[in-house]
Amino acid sequence: MGRITETVKVLLIINVIFFLGTKFLFPQAQGLFALWFPLNPNFEFWQPLTHMFMHDQSSIFHILFNMYALWAFGSAVEASIGKNKFIFFYFSAGLGAALIHLAVGYFYYYQGYQALIDSGFSPSEITTYVNDAFTSIANNQGQYRIPNSVTDVEAVKGMVEAFSTRAVGASGAIYGVLVAFGMLFPNAELFLIFLPIPIKAKFFIPALILLDLFSGVTGFSLFGQNIANFAHIGGALFGFIMMWYWKKNSFNDKRWY
Repeated sequence: MGRITETVKVLLIINVIFFLGTKFLFPQAQGLFALWFPLNPNFEFWQPLTHMFMHDQSSIFHILFNMYALWAFGSAVEASIGKNKFIFFYFSAGLGAALIHLAVGYFYYYQGYQALIDSGFSPSEITTYVNDAFTSIANNQGQYRIPNSVTDVEAVKGMVEAFSTRAVGASGAIYGVLVAFGMLFPNAELFLIFLPIPIKAKFFIPALILLDLFSGVTGFSLFGQNIANFAHIGGALFGFIMMWYWKKNSFNDKRWY
């Protein structure tokens, strides 16, 4: 956690510009650059990349926590592996997070899709239903209606949520950075605000990822709702794969890169 490095500084500036620009100049950017489900009419091909620079506008804490983590851990990682490799690593982890997030979204979507098929809906009726539900949610018209003939209500709820929810934030890429930090500096001691005792990175970071996995599977979160837990896991997974690959293919016994 030393001085801020060049790439991390640029990433911090871009994230802040996107946040302030969206909040005060162009609110529509939130819908344009956030990551939507690919079957949603708001989806665009650039969103797996641009969503990394968008943050929740309802609270400043989302971007504050992410940017603090980027500075605290990203600078150490960039200083260790170099600028070019860090740029590749950061964006690869972020894109990996988007990939896993969308894959889980497809799982929930097609669970609901099958539930509606089993209830006698045709594919065209399902498309109309999910779009109408999304419109109702987007326009704050209250709770969408689940047809009485549906037996698996939870599957349909999951389908509509996957279709209607947008993902924003640098968290996926930052989870990759956290994994890299833990692999490079496993014995670094971290002090947490909510637990003011030193915890080594090799214990804290895996525990954080397991907590995200628990929240993603059960739906119970200690840190509030509307958290893309599987995006965090995706970023961590891709970060681990890259660091493991670089370590395995290193010709220098003292460095992984």
